[in-house]
Parts: sequence; structure tokens; C-alpha cells
Amino acid sequence: MTDELPDLRASDADRDRVAGILRDALAEGRLAMEEFDERLTATYEARTVGALRPLVADLPQTYDGGVPDTRAGGSGAPAWRERIGGEPTSRGAFAFWSGFSRKGRWTAPRIFTAGVFQAGGEIDLRDANFEAGEVTVRCFALMGGIDVVVPPGVEVQVTGVGFMGGFDSDDGEPGDPGAPRVRITGFAMMGGVGFRRKMSKLERQRIRLERERRAEPELPGDQRRPGATERRRKELD
Repeated sequence: MTDELPDLRASDADRDRVAGILRDALAEGRLAMEEFDERLTATYEARTVGALRPLVADLPQTYDGGVPDTRAGGSGAPAWRERIGGEPTSRGAFAFWSGFSRKGRWTAPRIFTAGVFQAGGEIDLRDANFEAGEVTVRCFALMGGIDVVVPPGVEVQVTGVGFMGGFDSDDGEPGDPGAPRVRITGFAMMGGVGFRRKMSKLERQRIRLERERRAEPELPGDQRRPGATERRRKELD
């Protein structure tokens, strides 16, 4: 895919790569949600490589001679190498008769320590970066609960212990190549520590848009089903 062939038909992988750049730009505050919605809709409506390039021309990207690839190996798996490294933004959390939450864009340290007493806590790693290729989440719950959420593709090892309480076990799912490993350990008494995998909101939006795009008939030019773009935007609201 070169600049001399702007009308080359775009592939699903091309659209996914551009969508990945847009999601990163939204998370970094480079795009407002309204503009992100418009560009993402245009991405999955694009028929050619030439139509995709202007959508990310003003955004940071890795250019390899074609549509920028922000996915590991161009296979559709998250580019984990871009999410490993950096200074931690939080090293621990504690809640007493209340609750805490660590979620969104943050950098998880090598060791994160969380404790709750008659309270609840959430450690959400779906949109997080990681200080190192392996991070340890230490959870201590006394008459309370802590929930750890990780994105698909991350290897998880659980070694915590529960007494008159519960500590979820890992699912044995292997990690993606280059993905970080998350170790969950600690102790729960008359409480619990839970673990679950869940896609981020932006990833679910991408999948919905892709499924809808695949369901639409391939028509030339602007002869697409009326109202499709408006319907997409309403789904994202």
C-alpha cells in the first residue's frame, strides 16, 4: 500500500489499525468524544486506503509504508509492547467503611497493594499501562470485597488464600505474545477477592460497529442503507 495507490481497497485489518490509533488518541485526550465518534464511523465506512489516511494524519502513529499498524504483529491483538513501561501513577489503595476505584488510563506498578475493611474496591486494568512485564496485585479483604478486572489477552495467576471467605482462582487462559502477566495474591477473611476478564467500552464499541458494517451490503459510492451512520452514532451515545 503506497501513496501512489490511494484507491487501493481497504481490508478489515486496515480499518482495525486506524480504529486503534483513534482509541489511543481519545484516551490521551487528543480527540473529543464527538470527533472520535465521527472518525470511527468514517473508519468503518471507508472503502479505500486513501479514505483512511486523512482520519489519522494529525495523530501520533507508527508508519510502515501503508496504513499505520498499532496492533502487535498486525494480527488484531493489542500492541502490548506500547503499554509496558513508564512511571507508576498509583501504588496502592485502602478503604474503610467506604470504597475505592482504580480505573481508566493509569500505570500499574510492579507491586500494587490494596486493602479493604468493611468496604469494597475495584482495580480495573483494562485501559491501564504496566510498569513492567509482570505486575503483582496484593489484595487484603476483611469483611469486604475487592474486584480485579483485566482485559482479554493478559495472563493471570491467582495465589491468594481465603478464610471464611473466598478468593477466585485463575482461569488458566494463556496470554497473548508480549502481553503482561498479572499475579493476584493476598488474603481474604469474611470477605472476597474476585477476578474477571472484560473488554473495555471502546473495544465493545469497535466490535459492534464492525459487526454492523459486515452486515451491510457492499454498495458503490454513497448507495448504502439510509440512516446507517446516524444509527451508529446513537449507539455510541
